[in-house]
Amino acid sequence: MKDPAQVEVIAPNFKKRLSGVTSTVFRLVPVQARGMGVVVTGPVLPEDLPQIRLRDLLTMPRRGPRGPRVWHARRNVEMLGGLALRALGKDLRLVFTSASQRHHTGFTKWLIRRMDAVVSTSAKTAAYLERPSVVVHHGIDTEAFRPAPDRAALRATMGLPPGPLVGCFGRIRAQKGTDLFVDALIAFLRERPDGGGIVLGRATAEHREFQRGLEERIAAAGLSDRLRFMGEVPVGEIARWYQALDLFVAPQRWEGFGVTPIEAMACGVPVVATRVGAFEEQVVAGETGLLIPPDDGPAMATAVREALGDPARLARWSEAARAHVVANFRIEDEAARLNVLYREMLAR
Repeated sequence: MKDPAQVEVIAPNFKKRLSGVTSTVFRLVPVQARGMGVVVTGPVLPEDLPQIRLRDLLTMPRRGPRGPRVWHARRNVEMLGGLALRALGKDLRLVFTSASQRHHTGFTKWLIRRMDAVVSTSAKTAAYLERPSVVVHHGIDTEAFRPAPDRAALRATMGLPPGPLVGCFGRIRAQKGTDLFVDALIAFLRERPDGGGIVLGRATAEHREFQRGLEERIAAAGLSDRLRFMGEVPVGEIARWYQALDLFVAPQRWEGFGVTPIEAMACGVPVVATRVGAFEEQVVAGETGLLIPPDDGPAMATAVREALGDPARLARWSEAARAHVVANFRIEDEAARLNVLYREMLAR
């Protein structure tokens, strides 16, 4: 637990359930804290995060060690929290990160107008805002996500088939396009008896019937042994599942930012992705993978065939994918860009 008097930046996380935003905060703050006094606060936090208690927000000194503090919100309720603390006399500079690619509600627009700075996670997100913003892409740990030294040996230890292996990771639901992936893989695997596919992730209660329907579709195609739902794995084990793949598919119908393509590419895995979220800013079509229209199953099946149909080109894409992520999507660079913004705000 950090001394509230020494805190320069507070990143609130007011949601108890794990989400993409929560994962971003938990990954990013420890890296930011290497260069500034950045902490998280919220109701349920891992013990190893730099943090202060929620009650410390009311009792901490009005100003930080260098004057005002930065309050970096990522949800409406957190913007409200910053405004409330400011009304109580705390000297705060308010920042909001927007990942949404849709027009905001009137209430959200009202909140955003009261922020001192706004960050967008992509250029597409920035286009939906009615005020200027700083574009800062999410980054990942490129040391944790890196190619396997021996993919064939890794697959053998994991009990995965040696032929071309295609993966789709993330929440299992229609929004994420899991059904599109399943249909595309059924079409591909009928042509490639040596191939396989895996779906990694969890279906929450309201989407379990959706997953069951997909499993029945796979069984009806006679592919249950080659196209498998693997469930959810611990965060520390996700990289090895990427490392085992020949191709990753991001089939989303809608997405805010989405880090799975850059995690895959960091592991040297080319990507087929839909043109949603920030995927067009992540995947370089024809160099690190392919981009396709959203909600287009036949286009996805064609892209999978095309990507895997030329092994030499796939190998070139693999090398380029890793280099592209290291150059553009390191979490250290995301942390540094945000810390620069904070320092500028504190110096005003």
